[in-house]
Amino acid sequence: MLRYLMNRIFSGVAVVIAVVILISAIIYLAPVDPTRLSFGQRSDDSTVEARRKQLGLDLPLYQQMGKYLMDIAPISSIDNTYQDQYDVILTLWTGSKYSWVVKKPFFRYSYQTGRRVSLMLSETIPKTVILALSAFLIATILGILFGIVAALNRDSKLDQFIVGFSTLGYSLPSYVSAMVLALIFGYYFKHITGLNLQGSIYELNDLGDEIVVWRNLLLPAIALGIRPIAIVTQLTRSAMLDVLSMDYIRTARAKGLAFTKVISSHALRNTMNPVTTALTGWLASLLAGAFFVENVFNFKGVGQLTVDAMINYDVPVLLACVIFICVVFVVLNIIADLLYVWLDPKVKIG
Repeated sequence: MLRYLMNRIFSGVAVVIAVVILISAIIYLAPVDPTRLSFGQRSDDSTVEARRKQLGLDLPLYQQMGKYLMDIAPISSIDNTYQDQYDVILTLWTGSKYSWVVKKPFFRYSYQTGRRVSLMLSETIPKTVILALSAFLIATILGILFGIVAALNRDSKLDQFIVGFSTLGYSLPSYVSAMVLALIFGYYFKHITGLNLQGSIYELNDLGDEIVVWRNLLLPAIALGIRPIAIVTQLTRSAMLDVLSMDYIRTARAKGLAFTKVISSHALRNTMNPVTTALTGWLASLLAGAFFVENVFNFKGVGQLTVDAMINYDVPVLLACVIFICVVFVVLNIIADLLYVWLDPKVKIG
C-alpha cells in the first residue's frame, strides 16, 4: 500500500510539473504584454521595459519556467537578496549569494494589484471549498437516493420521471441553471424566499465588519449540484439494477433477510464503485472552481478569480489557479483509487 501510494504521489507531482510547463509556455508565448496591460497604453517604452526586466519577462522562456518552478517548489535555491519574499521554514545551506531552503510555495505577486498571490488564493479557496462541498453533499444524497428509488421502481411512472429529470439536468449547463435560479428565486420571488440575486458567503455589514451570509450559498450550491445529481442518479440506477439481478442478492432474499438489509448491506455497497468514480471526478471539478456559476452569483471564489486573471492577463494569479486545479484533481484521483479497495474487497493493490 505504501509503495503504491508513493508511486501515485510521484506521478502526481510529475503531472503538476508538466501542466505548469505547458500552461506557462502557452501563456508566456501568447502575443500579449502583461506589463503594457499593467501600465496602460500610454506608458512610455522605457517604463515598460524596466517593468519587464523587474518581472523577469525579458529572460528566455526556459529560464522563466525554471525560476517559476523553483519558486513554487518546497525545496529550492533562492537568492539571498530576495529572501524576505519567501516563507522560509528551514535553511539547509547558506552561500554568499544563494541558499537552499525548505519553504512554502511562492506564487509571486499579482501584476494588476501588486498583492501576494498566495494571499489572494487564501481568501478565495475557502469560499469555493464551502460552495463545492455543499453542492457535492446535495448531489451525493439526492443522486444516490433518486437512483435507488428509480431502480426499485423500474419501468414505473416514478422511474420514468426520475430518468427524464436526470437527463434534463445533465443536459442543462450549470450557468443556465444558475441564471434561471437567480432570476426566479433571487429576483422575481425575492420577497418570498429572502434570497439575494448576487452575493458571496462572506459579506460586509453596514459597520464594515465581515459576516457570514448563509442564504447566499443556497442558490449557487443548487445550481452547481444539478448536473452531478443527474449523473449520480443515472449511475446509481444502472449499477443498482445490475446488482439486484445477481445470484447472491436472490440468495440473500431467499434466506429471509429483510429487504432493507439486503439493499443497504449487499446491494448498495457493491453499487458504489462507478458512483465513487463519478463523485470524485465531480468533486474535483467543483473544487477547481465553478467558473460561470461563481460569476453569475458574484460569489468571489477561485472560479471568479481565475476568470478575472484571464481577462486581465494576470499571469501569476492565473498560473496559481491552474496549479490549484491540477493539485485538486491529482489528490482526489489518488483518494478515489484508495476508496476502490475499501469499497470492493475484490480490488487489490499490487
